[in-house]
Amino acid sequence: MEKETGSGAARPTMADVARELGVAKITVSRALSDSTTVKESTRRLIRETAERMGYRLNVSARNLRQQRSRTIAVVIEMAPSHDRLMSEPYPLSLLGGIMQILTGAGQNMVLTTLELFLQHPPSVDGVILLGQGVHDDAAGAIAQTGLPYVVWGAAHGPPERVVVGSDNHEGGRLAAAHLLAAGRRRLLFLGDAEHGEAEDRLAGFEAGLAGSDAVIVDRLTATFTVAAGRAAVAALLARGSDFDGVFAASDAIAMGAIEALQAAGRNVPGDVSVIGFDDSPGAAIFTPKLTTIRQNWAAGGELLAAKVLELVAGRASESHAMAVDLILRES
Repeated sequence: MEKETGSGAARPTMADVARELGVAKITVSRALSDSTTVKESTRRLIRETAERMGYRLNVSARNLRQQRSRTIAVVIEMAPSHDRLMSEPYPLSLLGGIMQILTGAGQNMVLTTLELFLQHPPSVDGVILLGQGVHDDAAGAIAQTGLPYVVWGAAHGPPERVVVGSDNHEGGRLAAAHLLAAGRRRLLFLGDAEHGEAEDRLAGFEAGLAGSDAVIVDRLTATFTVAAGRAAVAALLARGSDFDGVFAASDAIAMGAIEALQAAGRNVPGDVSVIGFDDSPGAAIFTPKLTTIRQNWAAGGELLAAKVLELVAGRASESHAMAVDLILRES
């Protein structure tokens, strides 16, 4: 909405009201439209602030906004970097599944990052968030917009939040069972457990080892990149740490771990067994071929799209944890 002029003074805009209260512009819009997606106390505060500031609602603009845009925003939480490209299987495989459903339903898709979405929110009917962020912060920020939304990740937020993801706890348990069967007893976990998915993978790993004579000698924080896995294991080896099995929270981390082990003269899997998580395309062509826990990103994308369309249509939807599989290869 543009600023209107009367006697020479510019009237405040919806963005000005949002800035005054430190909330999202979409929250102000919904509050002024008396939407029940914004709690009553917040609606009242926003209305009072808007009146105090002299804001006047442009009714025709509001009516245009309230029409369905037939557009869904796909918001990617990860920040693109040299080590973690947007062109990697995650998020592209998820996007393929999302597009399959949205285009079939006659819906447009806006692809953006979390930072850009929050700074310049597009006109959309709902949001698919890929990655819930550290301590669920990204999902919390999307929830504040008041739009219907679904999240790819782990069900760590409020019970009403709709989350699609893999059974990460079961994946961790499968990794533990595999390493135990391979005779490995001094184990290492690599991943950032401040992310809900990695946290669940670690919890499942620990549960799978319970009652055995195996121990986790270290839990190292590593972001979801080859470089992070390589650096973490190289530093551990430099300190003389003794371990014979590695569970990495992603295939990229596992590949970096293997590179560090090989550079130090350790044989994989002769000296150390390594298992990843994802079954990314590179896992089958890496040397040695990577044993991993497979999650079906394409099917996950289809579920995300179907569920956000249910919410936009005002229908109920539920979270879904997809089954995972152990893929045995050479590592």
